[in-house]
Amino acid sequence: MSTTFAAEAASRVRGGVVQLRVGDTSGGAGVVWPGGVVVTNAHVATERRVTVRLPDGSYVEGETVWRDPARDLAAVAAPGLSGLLPVEPGDADRVRPGSLVFAIGHPWGVRDAVSVGVFHRVGPIAPGMGVPEPVRRQAWVQAAVRLAPGNSGGPVADADGRVIGVSAMIVGGLALAVPALEVEALWRGTRA
Repeated sequence: MSTTFAAEAASRVRGGVVQLRVGDTSGGAGVVWPGGVVVTNAHVATERRVTVRLPDGSYVEGETVWRDPARDLAAVAAPGLSGLLPVEPGDADRVRPGSLVFAIGHPWGVRDAVSVGVFHRVGPIAPGMGVPEPVRRQAWVQAAVRLAPGNSGGPVADADGRVIGVSAMIVGGLALAVPALEVEALWRGTRA
């Protein structure tokens, strides 16, 4: 196996990852989604106004246009996104357990950091992990990928660069992400 298996894929995905900040908080990441919005977590886009740092380092002011706190998702509209390549959503159900995956975010303010790990499964969180029952029962992309504050809202992608989930939290040492096809369905439903 190549020691740089994810380098090319991460480079492609990185072009669709932005940094978000609300007020004085360090914020998190966001993914430029097909349709021209930034998808992130509701716990990142907590206010209507969001500062978006584009991949070229420039800043624009964005606006939260949709939030689903129950699924911890939000969408931010901002000028300057049209020049960015949106990510390619992928189907996490097609990723085999044991496959290598990667996450991109801005942990502790380090821009565009890539973490590599192993895909476990898509499904509910195991009982007894201290997660509220409605959250536990939802489907989550689960992977042994290191996440830290600043990764929230960023992509979890397969080795081909297809985004299979939007990073949300860590439970029991596993990274949990909202499956990309669910993100797409929820976002598409708000535009219908």
